[in-house]
Amino acid sequence: MTQRTPGRVTFLGTGTSSGVPMIGCGCDVCTSTDPRDKRLRPSIYLSVPDRAAILVDTTPDFRQQALTFGISRVDAILFTHGHADHILGLDEIRRFNFTQGGPVPGYATAETWDHIRRTFYYAFDGVKRLGGGVPRLALHEITGPLAIGGVSVVPVPLWHGDAAILGFRFGSFAYLTDCNRLADEAWPLIAGVDVLVVDALRHKPHSTHFTVDEAVAVVERVKPRRALLTHMSHDLSHAATNARLPAHVELAYDGLVLDVDVDLA
Repeated sequence: MTQRTPGRVTFLGTGTSSGVPMIGCGCDVCTSTDPRDKRLRPSIYLSVPDRAAILVDTTPDFRQQALTFGISRVDAILFTHGHADHILGLDEIRRFNFTQGGPVPGYATAETWDHIRRTFYYAFDGVKRLGGGVPRLALHEITGPLAIGGVSVVPVPLWHGDAAILGFRFGSFAYLTDCNRLADEAWPLIAGVDVLVVDALRHKPHSTHFTVDEAVAVVERVKPRRALLTHMSHDLSHAATNARLPAHVELAYDGLVLDVDVDLA
């Protein structure tokens, strides 16, 4: 039987690619005084005491997220895919290179590494540069389940429109952002999770993201004890949307902290 140990997940950001509030928008959600309607770009941080501190994605808001939520260590980074709202904070890893004394291990598919290498060419082309330095990562390709600091990580194949990307399962907890369809092989990988996080952009259909109703349908099929929706646009008011959701489903929000049980490798 797989051994489990306690971990803690912090939602660093729960917004869509433009964040909420959106630049130049005066809608009710963008001008809301409810702090749960303020959404940075989507990311989570998993801390497993005495084992690993794992960051999922490096958003454009990563510096702000690290300062706001007191992140002082990153033992590894898991990348879901190579879109801008999930990688553009990568340069901030330089600080962790300095404080931790070396490269930070990064894990991604070959396609995602290709996107990252092209975007952050200066960190990977081997050209010596003067000045502030470059982010240093130890690159690992995700080809199946892996272990980080003795913590088991199960990649979950997702579809983000026509792009194949990854979600991740850590024992009792699964995180599926930026998707509008689960690959057939994904369903058994998330069976039995206690807490499920699913993309839910808005109510209106979208070509690369689940709607709220579509996300709820995924939850009903998986049947976790608790489900949280993420990657929300300014179309979704936190309070008003929660009032319409089933009792065990709710919108996540920036700063939400969950205690979860993770599998040991």
